[in-house]
Parts: sequence; C-alpha cells; structure tokens
Amino acid sequence: MEDRSIAKNLVYQRKLKGYTQEELSERTHVTIRTIQRIEKGELNPHLQTVKLLATALEIEVDDLLILEDPKEETIQKKWLLLMHGIPILGLGIPLCNILIPLFLWIHKREDHKIYDIHGRAIVNFQITITILFVLSLIALVTIPGAFFFFIAVIPFSIIVMIKNVISAINSQKCYYPLSIPFIKK
Repeated sequence: MEDRSIAKNLVYQRKLKGYTQEELSERTHVTIRTIQRIEKGELNPHLQTVKLLATALEIEVDDLLILEDPKEETIQKKWLLLMHGIPILGLGIPLCNILIPLFLWIHKREDHKIYDIHGRAIVNFQITITILFVLSLIALVTIPGAFFFFIAVIPFSIIVMIKNVISAINSQKCYYPLSIPFIKK
C-alpha cells in the first residue's frame, strides 16, 4: 500500500497553492495550531475540518483523504493467499512450488508493488528449498546419518509457508528465512 496520509497531502496541496499555514488558517477559519498538528500527523481531523481545508485549497475532499477501497483490499488478500499457498502443491507435483508462483509473480508484479515484493520472496524461497531438498537427498545417499537433514527440509518449508500465508493475509507482510536472492529487484 502506498505510504500516503492526510498530513502529507495537506502539506503538498498547501504548498502547491503557495499558501502559508497562516494564510490557509485565514481562508478556512481553522486555527493555525490545528493546521500544524494535522500536518505533523498529530491530529486526525474531523470531516468538517477536512471539507473546510479542501474548499479553501479549491480541491476535492478525496485529494486530502486517502480512502482504501475495501474491494481492492479483499482482492489483494486473495492474490496473496494464492501466491503464498500454491507452493504447497510442490509437495505432490514436482517443481510446481517454483513454476506456478513464478508465473503468478510475472503476471501480477506490474499491478501493485506488494505482488512484486511477495512474489519475489516466494520464488526465491522455493528455489532455495528445492536446492536444499536435492542436496539433502544427495547427502542421504552419500553421508551416513544425514537422514535427519533430509527429514527436516520438508517440515521446515511447510511451517514457513503456512506462517507466511497467515502473515500475508493478516498484515500483508512475509518473511522467508534462509532464502537466497536469485531474483533481485
């Protein structure tokens, strides 16, 4: 999500019009202190105050207030759920843990920055886990006692994937430990 707020928008719009805080206060009958507190992000103004500021700046209220579209947020959660959950198919169908997330990332990365960040993290983690799995399989055959390394790779990847599905849905954040950054920004 974009890092925008009413504070930043008010400062931007006020400076765009060339008004000082005092001039804006005179035009709106909102105190200078209130305008200062809004611009510092210390105060969340009432809708009436926002309307007064927008009228004085000759802009729409929507130019000051950033309202999140609930449908867009729901769609993002569904895409994030799909992107983070689909690699579990790789447990049954070889390389689906890499190829399907890679396809989704390529398809969605231009739509929103969050898809690019999450998709890159998912693909990097899945490539890393696949390499670890192959190495553990080789170690299982060649090194006595490497059975525990072989057994630990799959539960580790499942736990990390499930944790990231939950985290992506709740907070739109992800963390994939031990990932090698094959795909960089």
